[in-house]
Amino acid sequence: MGRFRFLTAGESHGPALGVTIEGVPAGLALTADGLAIDLARRQRGYGRGARQAIEHDRAEILGGVRHGLTLGSPILLLVRNRDWENWTQVMQVEPLTDAQAADLARLAEEGNKRATPVTRLRPGHADLAGALKYGFNDVRDVLERASARETAARVAAGGVARAFLAELGVEVWSFSAEVGGVAVDPANASRSRAEADESPLRCPDPDAEAAMIARIDEARSNGDTVGGVFEVVAHGLPIGLGSYVHWDRRLDAALAAAVMSINIVKGVEFGLGFEQTRRFGSAVHDVIEGRGEGGRWIHRSNNAGGLTGGTTNGEPLVVRGAVKPISTLARPLPSADLISGDAVDKAHYERSDISVVPAAGVVAEAMVMITLADFILDKFGGDSIGETRTNVEAYRARISQPPAAPVAGGRGRTTTATGGEAGSGGDD
Repeated sequence: MGRFRFLTAGESHGPALGVTIEGVPAGLALTADGLAIDLARRQRGYGRGARQAIEHDRAEILGGVRHGLTLGSPILLLVRNRDWENWTQVMQVEPLTDAQAADLARLAEEGNKRATPVTRLRPGHADLAGALKYGFNDVRDVLERASARETAARVAAGGVARAFLAELGVEVWSFSAEVGGVAVDPANASRSRAEADESPLRCPDPDAEAAMIARIDEARSNGDTVGGVFEVVAHGLPIGLGSYVHWDRRLDAALAAAVMSINIVKGVEFGLGFEQTRRFGSAVHDVIEGRGEGGRWIHRSNNAGGLTGGTTNGEPLVVRGAVKPISTLARPLPSADLISGDAVDKAHYERSDISVVPAAGVVAEAMVMITLADFILDKFGGDSIGETRTNVEAYRARISQPPAAPVAGGRGRTTTATGGEAGSGGDD
């Protein structure tokens, strides 16, 4: 990640989550109300847990914006944790006084779960690996940062990327494609994007959604959890983002890393993905039909998911992520104790969602948008949003025209038929 990048800080039950975003051009309209939309979408979804009733996420803009416009300097966002009020002594930053330490010890002896050090490891979490890696004897020091609560900060950063992409005519959204083994039937996807986004599982197929909800209810009654698949789609991307010339310039590789970085994602695919392995090549590869209206290149299908050779090809970008079932179960699995190494009947449990596929899709939107913003700025540059927009428009105009016919042994093979006056952002 180069031009557009971000870092987050903070713990699940700490005072707040912080986000620093670098590389946003100057002059981009940005408000806290705009960022709040995706933060609210992340918190919704059938099967979410009690934490979402506590938090009402909102990102405060503390730097990099003046009078509603970005300054070209780093942007600083703060998302406060309302649940911090219940954890102030357990999670305080400053060293404990003798009196505070004694008070926590007393609470632990009385059975207070918050005050009690966590040593019973949770299967599927970072507890064991994290505690051994960093030398902790209390898993609380691991789970607070490994928690999916951190993704609220990512969604806030993604809101900035969304505003940037919108200025360039790029739209990104997602939906739940599968939950608990129940998949969407494309032929029955009757809901509009807005209707799907307002539905309980953000699903375009109402019949599939009803069956998905039944699976979530079944898991809840059994003290269990379910996973699924989300799909992220981006429209309006120009041909040529990314490159085939080096592994670290391939857009598909960067997108896969970005989506895989989400806590609960265990697999990523583009377009047909693994289904391609079960078909002949003649039934997989997207036939190029030629130029259409406005000089746009047309493919007969989009099995590649908008990416060929690590580069966008003008078709919609389609990314899917496999979401594992939530690791924390209301009926905990057997595990072991970090200190003694002995088996225990039940792993540690505080609270848990049943299904987070709709929320994971929103987080994936954020990671996809951040990655796209980075690759757009890498190709087109621009210290201001106006400069970036001009560069993108010039590039779109150039590739809409046919290139000059090549001559064997000739020079200037990258010039356009009109002499190449309309430049791009620097690849040519």
